[in-house]
Amino acid sequence: MKLATLKNDTLDGRLVVVSRDLARAAEASVIAPNLLAALQDWGRCEPLLQQLYQALNAGQAQDAFDFDPAQAAAPLPRAPQWCDASAFLNHGRLMEKAFNTDPIPDMDTIPVMYQGASDDFLGANEDIPLPDEAHGIDFEGEFGVIVQQVPMACSPELALRRIALVVQINDVSLRGFGPREMRTGFGFLHAKPSSSFAPVAVTPDELGPAWEDARVKLPLHIDYNGQWFGHPNGAEMNFGFDRLIAHAALTRKLSAGTVIGSGTVSNADRAAGSACIAERRAIELIEQGKSTTPFMHFGDRVRMQATAADGSAPFGVIDQRIVKAPAPTV
Repeated sequence: MKLATLKNDTLDGRLVVVSRDLARAAEASVIAPNLLAALQDWGRCEPLLQQLYQALNAGQAQDAFDFDPAQAAAPLPRAPQWCDASAFLNHGRLMEKAFNTDPIPDMDTIPVMYQGASDDFLGANEDIPLPDEAHGIDFEGEFGVIVQQVPMACSPELALRRIALVVQINDVSLRGFGPREMRTGFGFLHAKPSSSFAPVAVTPDELGPAWEDARVKLPLHIDYNGQWFGHPNGAEMNFGFDRLIAHAALTRKLSAGTVIGSGTVSNADRAAGSACIAERRAIELIEQGKSTTPFMHFGDRVRMQATAADGSAPFGVIDQRIVKAPAPTV
């Protein structure tokens, strides 16, 4: 099943079911007014949404219409919680090597995770407004999951059963703030503005064999200003989403609609490229003695698309431009 949120005059948008080929959509507000409401009542809503999805794909859904990704918000325009991991250890090891920093204790056995802002997620085609190029603007291609309610101290096995939807994410980062905020021990704040999401959220079964071991085993193709930047594969994730959810829920329950991110997709094979500028800069520093790729400027564009074996993009496409944020008004 594929779901999306179209923009309207509410904070949470309106829920639609999207066809498998992303060409058509059907209104789902009779089942739930928005995706967050559906997730909070998933046991009732999920089978009804599945029925509508099957009808849409069979050309039998009443009042179906053409799906326009440009009109889509993030699948969840706001969420109860956003927890992002660093589950691809290759990325962390490259950063440690490049900057000669000590390894994070127990990183191989305990997932690294921070809690970010979840009140203002961006849609796949929305501009990304930021205040200053000097902050070190970066993109980060990731995968993520959206969960049903997860009980405190749940096992990875139970956590896996609580995954409702899988998503594709651009976790925007401001690298200039990162070093100081990490030294405080309090985690990221300024370094992590609003993240962006591909237009469509999918149930795990939609990914077929690409969903295995609680991982999205698809290449994430990234173009930066029209040039290839990388196509790392989610298969090399060191911790599956079952482990990440269980880690996040160790001492607290997770509300329905919580989003868990994988962190930057990263592969050991350098030919796969990178999913963020910071990693490419780290590789340049290791191999050439200096970083030459600059961070983003206003007007720069990034395009991200996870690609299935048949060439389709199950989540749709993220295609965004960095712009200067307007000055605040009184």
